[in-house]
Amino acid sequence: MKRSIILQPSAHGNQFSRLSACRIFTFMLAACLVVLSSCKKEETTNIALAGDLAVTPSVTAVTLNQKNDDKTAVTLNWTTGSNSGTGASISYVLQIDKAGNNFANPLAFDMGKAVYEKSFKVSELNESLLNQFGFQAGISAKLEARVIATVYDTPQTQLTSKVVTIDIATYAPVSKTLFIIGDASPNGWSADNATLLAPTTDNPTVFVYKGALSAGSFKFITSKGQFLPAYQKGADGGHIIYRTLDSEPDGQFTVTDPGMYKVTVSLLDLTVTLVKLALPAYDHIYMVGDASPNGWTITSATELTPNPDNPYLFTYTGVMKPGDFKFPVNRNDDWGQDMFEKTSDSTMYLHKGGTAGDDKWTITKKGHYVITLNLMDNTISMKRTKLYMVGDASPAVWSIDKAVELTEGAIDGCIFTYSGPMTAGDFKLPVNRRSDWGQDMYMPVQADISHMYRHVGGAADDFKWKITAAGNYTVVANLETLGISILKQ
Repeated sequence: MKRSIILQPSAHGNQFSRLSACRIFTFMLAACLVVLSSCKKEETTNIALAGDLAVTPSVTAVTLNQKNDDKTAVTLNWTTGSNSGTGASISYVLQIDKAGNNFANPLAFDMGKAVYEKSFKVSELNESLLNQFGFQAGISAKLEARVIATVYDTPQTQLTSKVVTIDIATYAPVSKTLFIIGDASPNGWSADNATLLAPTTDNPTVFVYKGALSAGSFKFITSKGQFLPAYQKGADGGHIIYRTLDSEPDGQFTVTDPGMYKVTVSLLDLTVTLVKLALPAYDHIYMVGDASPNGWTITSATELTPNPDNPYLFTYTGVMKPGDFKFPVNRNDDWGQDMFEKTSDSTMYLHKGGTAGDDKWTITKKGHYVITLNLMDNTISMKRTKLYMVGDASPAVWSIDKAVELTEGAIDGCIFTYSGPMTAGDFKLPVNRRSDWGQDMYMPVQADISHMYRHVGGAADDFKWKITAAGNYTVVANLETLGISILKQ
């Protein structure tokens, strides 16, 4: 029986089995050592232990200056910290507090995972120090920063860096807005309608006005609708002083030679300069092209409207069709006149009559446009009119900043439609959602409410359509024909 081979092996057979078993055991032991050695090497390679959590500021002392508002004041960098070789993820919270406060009420920034720096602009840092911590403007004070890291192991653990200190001198911020008022300015002494100056791009504390000044007086206010605080004439015509009380002197600048001026005001340096500008070379600008109302017939080219307060500005408001257009300076039929032609969608150049070149703008969709040329800097703006609904008959009621936008026609951008609920009450159609209510609006013609006209912002008229019964309505307004239909569904 074969059973004897297994249970009662011969001497030869027993010697062979022992040798085979020994060889098998040796092979398996070697294989295990290779595997263990391989695992140990892989573990050592993939899990590296990091050092202690530490924060480093880009500077240890800084004097903040409002002229540099948009620039970086300080950057805080930190190391990863250690997860003790577990491979667990780590998230970070940056805390900032005034020195000696023991982070009792810090500014806290949840930075998340794998983020190791945070930068602060001059303006945001200064505002935080003054408003959050009560730092005194112009005085150097100490700020402390640290990072708290959460290691998402089981259980979670936290690491806290050593505290770093930065000396920071803050500033008292000047106004971010400035307006000119006075009988020499475009809108007179009305604080509600004061003319805004533009901050310069490289220094937010310097403001510029370019435009007409009449014979008379002017000064500057910081907020529309409020006569104080104001900047008045200082010791001479080149300086300003800050006025906060009615009892303080009300010094004003005087214009004796009316014309176009560039007025530059520095609120930090307390200086002002007035430079009279030359008038533009042209006082009439026209539009010609198949996109324009009168096509390529230059003898009847559409004249743009000059701005009464700024002779450098010319505007066309009306319908434009798909096609090309450009701007001659007269209606001579010889086509040899100067023309303003396209450099880009927003800039232009003066093409001299008779020279090579024929660069035109293109309208791709019919619509109602407001096109403005500025001969001072050779810029052009083109905006297709939008239409909104406001009034107690509309869903937005009288909240103009939430006015309901009408839907522009897919092909004809002059046609606008509203379909939806309306209640008993009045409504009108502004062209934007500006909350100052000074924008143009479409209002009903009183003799024929199926037609409308464009009310110019600031004018005294204030007519409205009236809905007498609540329900769902479809309102269709056509800015080309100035017709409007209001149908109850």
